[in-house]
Amino acid sequence: MNRKPRAGLLPLYLKLYDECLPDARKGFEEFIPKVEQALASRGVDVVSAGICCIAAEFDHAVQNFEREDVDIIVTIHLAYSVSLESIGALTRTKLPIVILDTTMDFDFGLEVAPDRIMYNHGIHGVMDMASMLRRREKPFEIVAGHISESDAVPRAAEIVKAAYAARRLGQTRALRIGESFKGMGDFAVDEKVLRDVLGIEVSQSGPADLAQWVEKVTQDEVDEELAADRERFDCRAPDDVHRRSIRLGLGLRRMLEDGGYDAFSVNFLAFDQPDDTVPFLEISKAMSRGIGYGGEGDVLTASLVGALARAFGDTTFTEIFCPDWKGDSIFLSHMGEINPGIAAEKPRIVEKPFDFTPARNPAAITCAPRPGPAVFVNLTPGPDNTFSLIVAPVEILPDSTNEEMKDVVRGWMRPSCTVEDFLELYSLCGGTHHSALLLGDKTEAIRAFAGFAQLECSII
Repeated sequence: MNRKPRAGLLPLYLKLYDECLPDARKGFEEFIPKVEQALASRGVDVVSAGICCIAAEFDHAVQNFEREDVDIIVTIHLAYSVSLESIGALTRTKLPIVILDTTMDFDFGLEVAPDRIMYNHGIHGVMDMASMLRRREKPFEIVAGHISESDAVPRAAEIVKAAYAARRLGQTRALRIGESFKGMGDFAVDEKVLRDVLGIEVSQSGPADLAQWVEKVTQDEVDEELAADRERFDCRAPDDVHRRSIRLGLGLRRMLEDGGYDAFSVNFLAFDQPDDTVPFLEISKAMSRGIGYGGEGDVLTASLVGALARAFGDTTFTEIFCPDWKGDSIFLSHMGEINPGIAAEKPRIVEKPFDFTPARNPAAITCAPRPGPAVFVNLTPGPDNTFSLIVAPVEILPDSTNEEMKDVVRGWMRPSCTVEDFLELYSLCGGTHHSALLLGDKTEAIRAFAGFAQLECSII
């Protein structure tokens, strides 16, 4: 399912108006394409149903959405539409719903002409339908605002992406290279539970399997990738270190592509032979292509990172390392894995000292994320094979002023509460030590993602 998020646009209208005011619907001819274009400009593919008034039309529209494999239905009330015509189709489908509560006119004040009522009164149809959806226990999202003079359409588009991300999570094929890090319990989940509860399919492999793919990599391919790296990155690793990491990485890339994997995890301790190298360089590049990653065998967080990355972009695997009590911020890092697509400045490729096994030093990408709003997201296992999502709106701070830090994967985030409160609440919610960081103010969308994925959600 390597495509854009896809929405089914469902315009609602009243049959009585067609009978008594047959020319009225012509007034909406330019409005519906405007909605379609507004969603498309935000990275959403739109399948439009055309105007629906009666139950048979709604049934046909929803059935077509299902055939077209949309991720969510976006409803838009052109005028009043009686809910009992649409409610059957909307509650029978498994597709989620977001109500786009909007109108043509921005100004409906004291000087408005009465003929504009016809084209701006869909809100009580929204109320009728929303009330019935709640009574029928059909979950839905809603965003309200003018079509162009508010953030309603951008918010709706983000919720479409959230529905897409939930589907991606439930269809993840994940690869683990090496066994999970011995003794790490927080992300450890039986593979059958991952499959049965979340839909994540896990395959197990090892460095020897990867080596078979590495053997197929040609010198020309290494040269081509090296040239590309020199364009994209500030390359400071010695040539031999860089080349062997590229060769290993290209083998890993083919392994992931051939298996159709959406996410993967690597335990660095599995690379324990003198000729081995940990594939940190390709791990970071893979995240920039939307492949999920989690460290130390953590396919759970890898699957989360992949689902969010494919839907929203600008996502990386990360880990809370150190509290900055004085500065009221938290230092994020990991050994050698970060998505270079989120970098504030041109990322470096450096030689990474590696003292944990006899393996040779790898090349790794280092950078810091762009400053600004972001969301820190954790998928945590709970009692009785349950899972929940912890969502924290944060501010990414400017990069380090210490030049020695430039060769380290790094970032500082400031939560919306004090560091002390954040750390206490995070652990009380059961948060694991591996997480995803998504750039942008997307808390509402990630909350919706949790709902679509049927995950309990805690916002810190």
